[in-house]
Amino acid sequence: MKTLDSKLFSVAMTLVLALCGTCAHAAGFQHGFAADPDGKPLEIGIWYPSQTTAQPVTMGATTMSVAVNGTAQGKALPLVVMSHGTGSSFLGHFDTAIALADGGFVVVAVTHTGDNYADQSRSVDVMDRPRQISRVIDHMLSTWDGHATIDPARIGMFGFSSGGFTTLVSIGGIPDFSKIGPMCSQHPADFACQLIAKSSSNMAVPLTTPTARAADPRIKAAVVAAPALGFTFSVDGLKNVKVPVQLWRAENDVILPHPRYAEVVRLALPQTPDYHVVPNAGHFDFLVPCSSALASLAPAICASAVGFDRAAFHANFDAAVLSFFNKTLGAGPRS
Repeated sequence: MKTLDSKLFSVAMTLVLALCGTCAHAAGFQHGFAADPDGKPLEIGIWYPSQTTAQPVTMGATTMSVAVNGTAQGKALPLVVMSHGTGSSFLGHFDTAIALADGGFVVVAVTHTGDNYADQSRSVDVMDRPRQISRVIDHMLSTWDGHATIDPARIGMFGFSSGGFTTLVSIGGIPDFSKIGPMCSQHPADFACQLIAKSSSNMAVPLTTPTARAADPRIKAAVVAAPALGFTFSVDGLKNVKVPVQLWRAENDVILPHPRYAEVVRLALPQTPDYHVVPNAGHFDFLVPCSSALASLAPAICASAVGFDRAAFHANFDAAVLSFFNKTLGAGPRS
C-alpha cells in the first residue's frame, strides 16, 4: 500500500512529467461522437499529443488549456479510454487526460448514455457501460481521423466510481449481483443502495446473460479509482483479470465506505495491484479540481476536507497514473 504524502515521491513524479512532457507542447483536443449500433451516438472527448499552441477553452462550467483540433503528433501511440462516475461526463477527469496526452498518450473519455449529468435514466444499468467502452475503442481504432497514430496493441483504461466498476468488468471481472440485497439490507445508507432503491430497474441481472461477460481483450492495463459495487466481486469474480491494475482509495470516502468497495477488490484481484490510499481525501477528490463556476453549480462534488489540497493531490495523482501506464503500456511512440 502507498500513500501520497512523500516529498520524495512528489519530486520524482514531477521529473517524470517534465521528461515525458518534452514529447509535446500541448494537448490537442477534439469533441465528437462515436457510433453505437445499439443506442444513441456516444459523446466523447479526445486528447492527444500535439505541437499546436494551447488556448483556454470553456465548455459549460469547465475551462481547460488545449489545442482544439490541433494536429496530432507521433505514431504508434498508446491509447487510454476513460469511464466516469455516476452522473458525470467525459470532462470529469480532463486534467488526468491532459497529463497523459502531454506524456505521449491518446486519451478518449466517454459520456455514458443514460448515466450522465443530463440524463440518469439508466444509472443502474451498469452492465451496459462496458459495451459502450468497447464501441468507443472501435471508433478510436477505425473511425477517428487520427486512428493511424494509435498502437492497437497498447490500450489501457481508467475508471472512477461507477467507471471503476466498468473498468473491472471490461478487463474480465464478473460481478455477483446476488450480493447486493444482503449488503444493502445491512448498509442501506450506502450511495449504491440508495440509487438502486430509487430506481425501477432490476439490478439482479443473471450472470449467465451475455452482458455479464463483457471483457474487452484489447485492454492491457487499468487504473481503478474508488470502484463502485466493489463488494460484488469475489475472488472467483476477478480470477480472469490478467492485466496489471493500479487501485486507488480515498481514506475518508463516505460515498463508498471502507472496507466494502476498493478493499474487497484489492483482496480479490489475482495479482497484487499497485495500491494507493489517499490520506484525508473524500470520494469526489478524484474528480478534477473545480472551477469557481462548477463549485457554484455543484458544491457537493467540489468540497474537500479542511487541509486537503485537491490541486496538489492531482499533480501527484496524474503523475502516478502516467507513470503506471508508462510502465505497463510503454512510454510514448514506437517506431
